Amino acid sequence: MQQKHTIVILNPGHFHAALTLRERHPLIDDDVHVFSEDGPDVDNFLRLVRSFNDRAVNPTRWTLYVYRGADYLEKLIAQRPGEVVVVAGRNNKKMPLIHLLHAQGFRVLGDKPWLIESEQIGLLKEVTASAPLAMDIMTERHEIANRVQKAFAQQPAVFGDFRIDGDQPAIAIRSVHHLYKMVNNRPLQRPAWYFDPVVQGEGITDVTTHLVDLVQWMTGNGGCFDFDRHVGGLSARQWPTAIPRAIFARITGLEDFPLILNERVVDGELQYLCNAALSYRLRGIPVEIEALWGLEEPQGGGDFHHAILRGTKSDLIVARGPETGFQTILTINPVESGKALADALTDAVARMQTEFPGIGVEPTGAKFRIIIPKALRTTHERHFAAVLQTFLAYIDEGRWPENLDSDLDTKYTLLARALDLSHRQAAAAPQACLRG
Repeated sequence: MQQKHTIVILNPGHFHAALTLRERHPLIDDDVHVFSEDGPDVDNFLRLVRSFNDRAVNPTRWTLYVYRGADYLEKLIAQRPGEVVVVAGRNNKKMPLIHLLHAQGFRVLGDKPWLIESEQIGLLKEVTASAPLAMDIMTERHEIANRVQKAFAQQPAVFGDFRIDGDQPAIAIRSVHHLYKMVNNRPLQRPAWYFDPVVQGEGITDVTTHLVDLVQWMTGNGGCFDFDRHVGGLSARQWPTAIPRAIFARITGLEDFPLILNERVVDGELQYLCNAALSYRLRGIPVEIEALWGLEEPQGGGDFHHAILRGTKSDLIVARGPETGFQTILTINPVESGKALADALTDAVARMQTEFPGIGVEPTGAKFRIIIPKALRTTHERHFAAVLQTFLAYIDEGRWPENLDSDLDTKYTLLARALDLSHRQAAAAPQACLRG
């Protein structure tokens, strides 16, 4: 019988830590150990995990063993109740913690971003240079529309090659998230430190991490990336979202902005430096990505996403937003209409049935919509547990994809360089970051 893994949660400060435990799995022991400093962050984590235990449908059965204290890290290393540690907390401490745990022989699953300043890239490279396994939580790879989009990009008769000529990028991804949102059907309360860039980081090292990862995943085909050889033409900028005091109070539960944020409050609104845009070339493929933050989710909706892969035979477009009823859809737009592409698409869908059972295709005017059955769809919240399960499968197999470490190095080197570039631009033109 396969041995179960005991999960350790280290100082949870982000709700993503709890979401890794949203689903039970035969690889995971029901006993979960938590080592944390005392305070509201760990209280919120415990509350969310217990709500998974208490739900009526498919409840979890976690038994939580919690140590609270300033010496939480020392206690974890001394007691070592499990070998798998999930790190999802304050971003300024994340890379040093991952580096220390890895050096101690723990297998580490770390929430993004691993680093928020370029000086930490050396620690990351030491982690990726050797075992044991360390991996970041890239949930977008588990979104079914993204998976099918990638599969079609690997079908030359449908997609062709990336269009690298002209004024438009071959890959363009735009993502819009919201500061006040629902998680597990309840309003999410964010800690005040989340809005402090010294702790949380800035826009370039946040959601942008997912988008950079998607580009590498879509184009890599299992090969290894090297930043110096494969990335060029990088440009970057970032700008704030203004948060009124009343909305900040709803998000955090605090009546006013804390002192640590006062220097960023202008005319009663917090200037939260969270939006970012990057453009670059990856192995010659022109890329543009944009990550934006709005104040509140639309009623009955959620985050927005739009990703287009432009090919010589067709464009593959994933969209989620008001126009799709907040369901993620995949559309294929032929560059030239004709029976050849329609036949190629039908053949491709037939070959994909083993990996994506039940997918279909239907014409909508000059375009084609890919039908993704309900059985294949999962929520964003469930993707965190899926990442954990993938991580544990790698451990049990005793190996992981050869490109995993190079993907980490290239992704975070790109983000670190982009962050430094945006800072140099802001220093040269101090008002540019405030204009958007």
